[in-house]
Order: sequence, then structure tokens, then C-alpha cells
Amino acid sequence: MFNILVAEDDRNQRKLIEAALQREGYRVLTACDGDRALEIMDTESIDLVVTDVMMPNTDGFQLTEAIRDARMNLPILIITALEGFTNKERGFSLGVDDYMVKPIDIGELVLRVRALLRRAQIANEHRLTVGDVVLDYNALSVSRGDYSETLPKKEFYLLFMLLSYPDMIFTRRQLIDEIWGMETDVDERTVDVHIRRLRERYENWQEFEIMTVRGLGYKAVRNA
Repeated sequence: MFNILVAEDDRNQRKLIEAALQREGYRVLTACDGDRALEIMDTESIDLVVTDVMMPNTDGFQLTEAIRDARMNLPILIITALEGFTNKERGFSLGVDDYMVKPIDIGELVLRVRALLRRAQIANEHRLTVGDVVLDYNALSVSRGDYSETLPKKEFYLLFMLLSYPDMIFTRRQLIDEIWGMETDVDERTVDVHIRRLRERYENWQEFEIMTVRGLGYKAVRNA
């Protein structure tokens, strides 16, 4: 189970976020300001932080800075009433992974949390084994027996992600958000092109198959 820390000084907003994340099966810890959040992180293993910016004592930006100064690489999602590029730029420069402006849509927040946790899990596992096939995240390589090749970065990330969650259907939009992130010039056809290349590379490999789910997206099926 993932542990999520929610730092928000507005009690109603904090309770709303807590309830939504608990419904998704996450363990949620809450703090009313950045100071309390840091105290919790001293005693608990946290997988992701959701934090407001404008809080008493230690605010969300200061909390983010403290987390990154401690060399903790967990994902951080900032929620704020502060609009404008300057505030976003500051947040991302401090090490924020995602950013939402109030009023937030709770359903969207849950989707963003899910995406951030997937990216973090993929980045931390580094190696994935499917039968005789080994995917090495650091080397961007796919090996089987004596054969090994290095893939283009996006193709590797796409294959690694699909095989990390076998039988899970991903929409093209989800794949763009999680693999390409903030590269806004990417459209859904780019995903189709990368999927086609992966299929051509591994069409004769029996260990896995990338399948199209009509009207929804793609999924990987492991046969080993």
C-alpha cells in the first residue's frame, strides 16, 4: 500500500482529498502545515506528497525545498490558488513534479496521483524480467539470451511501463502524460507510431504481446 502525505491548512479541503485517496486504497496521512508534514516524514515512509502552497509556518514551496534538500526523490504534487507562470516556474525549479490550480477537480487529482506513483515505481525498479526477457531501465536495453539491444528512450519507457502493468489498459492520453510529460507538442498519433515500432521489433517474441483495446487504448499481455 502506498503512503500519501497531504499537507493542507484548509480542514474541509484536507478531508475531501483524504477521503478521495482513501477510496482508491491509499494510506493517507495529513498535516495542517509544512512543519507538521516534516515531522510526519521523520517517522513515516512516504511515497508521495500532496501539498498546498499557502500554509502557515512552512509553506508548500519551503516544504518542497526541504524535501529535495534532504535528497528525497518522492513525487510532489502542489495545489495552489496562485495562478501564473512565475509561480509554476518557481515550483518546478524547486523540484515539484506536478501542479494543480484551485479550485481543483478531485477526480483529476486522483488520476494525477496515480500517474505520479506509476512513474516513480517504474523509475525505482530499474529492471523488469518477463520470462527470458530482461528490461534494464538504466541502460534502456532489452535482452534475451545472447541478444541485447538499446532502444530509443521513449520506446523503452513505453514498453517498460506496459509490461510493468500487464493486462492494464492505458489510454493514449495516459501514455502521453506519463511518458512524454510536459512535451505539449506530442499528439496521440505519436503513441501509435511508437507502439507500431515496438510490435515490429518483437512480433516473433513469445514472452509478451502489445494489444490494442478498441476504443480505449493499449495493454501488454505477458505469456511468460
